[in-house]
Amino acid sequence: MSVDVKALGKVGVLFGGRSSEREVSIMSGTGVLKALQSRGVDAHAFDPGAQTLAELEAARFDRAFIALHGRGGEDGTIQGLFEMLDIPFVGCDTAASALCMDKIFTKRTLAQAGLPTPRWVEIDRRSWHEEREGIERRCLELGLPIFVKPARLGSSVGISKVKTPGQLAAAVESALSHGRRALAEKGIDAREIEVAVLGNGHPRASVPGEVVPGHEFYDYEDKYLDSTSEILAPAPLDENLTRRVQALGVEVFRMLGCGGMARVDLFLERGGGGLWVNEVNTIPGFTSISLFPRLWGISGLDYPSLLDELVRLARTR
Repeated sequence: MSVDVKALGKVGVLFGGRSSEREVSIMSGTGVLKALQSRGVDAHAFDPGAQTLAELEAARFDRAFIALHGRGGEDGTIQGLFEMLDIPFVGCDTAASALCMDKIFTKRTLAQAGLPTPRWVEIDRRSWHEEREGIERRCLELGLPIFVKPARLGSSVGISKVKTPGQLAAAVESALSHGRRALAEKGIDAREIEVAVLGNGHPRASVPGEVVPGHEFYDYEDKYLDSTSEILAPAPLDENLTRRVQALGVEVFRMLGCGGMARVDLFLERGGGGLWVNEVNTIPGFTSISLFPRLWGISGLDYPSLLDELVRLARTR
């Protein structure tokens, strides 16, 4: 469904910010900004990491495309501001953004709903310093390997793969250096499958993609620096598995209260074929070659049409 660009008014594209994912955000936001401007949209860049909230309000944007990753952009903070200012914005609302940004809250919600997610142990700075031996024991009971992650960061920042007991303490310290809470998650021998979900009341899923890591796992360097990973789009799945992935992606999207867009990351267990929910990214990468727009391109929605649809969803939510 095409959108009248003149009817959009002044569109603010927010990217940059102050989180450790600033550089990734700049790449995403620049891609969106250039695409909108090339189609005649009155689109303007806004960087909350370098500009003030007073400047944001003074800009009088009619619409907002949030391409901020990490804290302050993906966690419900900026979404709450736009809801207070009554400015339509692309993506999930405040509540869903906050929930999905926090890996611990997401996993608690998934488990409560009976959706499969790898077992985990929750860690915070206080308990780590006061009850280290007990936490280490519970983590190791998950079985090696273990992935230790900051609770509230994306782009694989601060994630470590623990293959021996002696590596655990350093991994936890690294994760807690990015925030006061972290989690240790049981590693699963699985393929990494991702599906892009789009919509409000009636969301739909793209064809799935598969990430084949170039490193031991799909870490920050593999994603953004070395370019050694391989993206298979579409993922080499049979028709039945493709339907299962799409159905689970939509179910997770709805259950977490998402709207507009999200990328649902899954594990497909090798051998048994079981599907596990890894996490949900409410503001996925958005360059023209990022996986989210790439999967929708294969599904019949090219990059400009995808932007049109996202803006339409923002207006109708």
